Amino acid sequence: MSEVFLISDTHFGHNNIIKYCNRPYENVDEMDSALIKNWNSVVGPNDKVYHLGDLTMNPKHLWIMDHLNGTKILIKGNHDIFPIKEYLPHFKDIRGSHSIAEMLLTHIPVNKQQSSRYKANVHGHLHDKLIKDNWYINVSVEHTDYTPISLDDVIAKARKIKAIKKEN
Repeated sequence: MSEVFLISDTHFGHNNIIKYCNRPYENVDEMDSALIKNWNSVVGPNDKVYHLGDLTMNPKHLWIMDHLNGTKILIKGNHDIFPIKEYLPHFKDIRGSHSIAEMLLTHIPVNKQQSSRYKANVHGHLHDKLIKDNWYINVSVEHTDYTPISLDDVIAKARKIKAIKKEN
């Protein structure tokens, strides 16, 4: 049975993100290798992964996607600025947002006024920071041990807010 995973803000190939976000890596090669290893340790070939943006700062690092397990869907982030044709070989779909299990997946957190339509906003963008409101669930790698987090684990967090059903 396939699973669904979420991750955000990998910033593959982005050396400065290590110091900006105090990531526990000596250099970008170590970071990229760890992110690949972590991803493939939990995501199988038949699983689905929603990447909630800020994949890489340079299209030359898109090759990494070919070394990551799963069917990948990109929710574009503010740094995902390359022509769509650069991303298409690596992703089944590319979106601005997506609704799953009564939750809204975005890169940048949305306004709380959407809370009447969704049980939670699963997002990235803030890296190591958190919004002090449990309606927001940050899946930036800094909050997921640099590893994709299962949809089931996100739903468990969201259930603390309101009842949420599972769907793919």
